[in-house]
Formats: sequence, structure tokens, C-alpha cells
Amino acid sequence: MDRRYGYSQEQYDRYVLSQDRSVVNKFQQKYWKTKQTLIKVTGKKEDEYVVASDADLDAKLEVFHSVQRTCMELLKVIEQYQIRICFLSQEENELGRFLRSQGSQDKTRAGKMMQATGKALCFSSQQRLALRSPLCRLYHEVETFRYRAVSDTLLTVNRMEQSRTEYRGALLWMKDVSQELDPDTFKQMEKFRKVQSQVRHSKTSFDKLKNDVCQKVDLLGASRCNLLSHVLTTYQTTLLHFWEKTSHTMAAIHESFKGYQPYEFTMIKSLQDPMNKLLDQGEKKKGKKKIKENTSKNTPDMDNHRVQGCK
Repeated sequence: MDRRYGYSQEQYDRYVLSQDRSVVNKFQQKYWKTKQTLIKVTGKKEDEYVVASDADLDAKLEVFHSVQRTCMELLKVIEQYQIRICFLSQEENELGRFLRSQGSQDKTRAGKMMQATGKALCFSSQQRLALRSPLCRLYHEVETFRYRAVSDTLLTVNRMEQSRTEYRGALLWMKDVSQELDPDTFKQMEKFRKVQSQVRHSKTSFDKLKNDVCQKVDLLGASRCNLLSHVLTTYQTTLLHFWEKTSHTMAAIHESFKGYQPYEFTMIKSLQDPMNKLLDQGEKKKGKKKIKENTSKNTPDMDNHRVQGCK
């Protein structure tokens, strides 16, 4: 009880808030709220004890922003994944059709191998498209989760941030008033009590929204885990079925190819320009002609020497 005024502190705070609604008071509240907003935007250092008191709230906000960011990234990844699946399936099907058409024209064992491989690739391309169904479901579930759960939590977070700004602005106001406080002056004490009542009112509103944000972020994280575990199970099952079917098909083709004589290929590591090849051949021919000329010149001299020696 506040004996000086004859009623409790809570009743006094309500009385002050109901009575002091002048233009000057509203202007002062907006001034200190704007000042606190500028401090936050410019990144100026705030009171370390006030910041430390919201450490648990800031940790929850980090979790929320992580959920918000990863949901957007997951939607983009799923969209790109679906595009690549369609492109890969199309290319795989084109390769299979090409091998089948070429294999039908080749009556050797190589033709049979191309036909069998082409059929397997066409089958694999069709089975690969089955992955799009669980991916589409995952995309829609995450998108709905983002539009509803994340958006609802974001509204609560925005209201809490506004309330926190008002509360910290009221603390700045009270700090400014307390620096000029004179206990012997009744008007200054009355002004301080009014500002103090404003701080209590702002803190009550902020604490309620702070509690709401922490609860919603916890619920949001649990909901996301439940969503992903449920939807990704379907995708994982479809993916396993796809690999089982394609692996059985490829294994059967591999068994049918056993006993075939493998081909031996020689890989050319470098290609020679035809003009350079002709020049090299011309130089070789010239070298052979010179050798023949030299040998033809040396042969008569030896014969002359032999004849003179006989004489």
C-alpha cells in the first residue's frame, strides 16, 4: 500500500495513466521511443544489464530467424531439385531411345547390348519422375507452414519489438528524469513517479509479449520437426523404391552381358595437323634422296681405286 496516497501502487499507476494523457506527455513518450529506435538502428551501445536481461529472448529470436530463413532456402532447393529431375529424366530417356534405335539397326551382339541398355535407361527415366510427387507435397507443406505458422509468429515478434522499444525508451526517460531529481521538490518527485508508472506499464506489456514469443518459437520448432519427419519419410521411401527397381534392372543387364568378348580401344591422346604431316613426309623424302645421292657419288670412287690397285 502507498500510505501517502491511500491506495496501492497498481491503483496509483492506473490512476496516473488515466489522468496524465496530455499532449506533452504523449509527445515525450514518442520522443523517447524514437530515441531508442535511433539507438537500435545506429547500433549504439545500450545498457549492458538491460541487454543481458533479454538474453533468453534474443536466443529465441535467433531460432525463429533461422527457421524463417531455412524455410525459404528449402523451398528454393526443392524447386531447383524438381527442375533438375525433369531435365535428367528427359536426357536419360533421349539416350535410351537413341541406343534402342541404333541397336535395332545393328544385328551383332553390340546391337543387343545397346537395345537392352536403352530399355533400362527409358525405364529408369520413367521411374525417376515418381520422385516429383513427394517433392511437390513437401513443397506445399513447407509453403503452408511458412505462410501460416511463421507469419503468425512474425506478427507476434513485431508487436514484441515495438513493446520492447517503448519499454527501453521509458527506461531512458526515467534515467533522464532521475538525473535531475531533487527529493525535496514535490513536482519533480511527482514527475518521477509518473515516469516510473509508465515504465511499469510498458514492462508489463513487454513481459506478456515476450512470453508469447518464447512459447510460439518453441511450438514453431517442434511443428517444423514434426512436419519434416512426416513428409520426408514419404520421399525417402519413394527414393528407395526407385533405386531398388533401377538397380535390379541394371544388375539383370550386367548378368546378361557376361561372356561377351570386350572390345579393345586405343585412345589417341593428340591429333596431328594434316599439313604438318605432309611437310614431315616431304622432309623425309628429301632426306632419303640426299642419302641416295651421297651413296651414288661415293660408289664410283671406290671402283676406281679398286681398278688402279689391280693395275
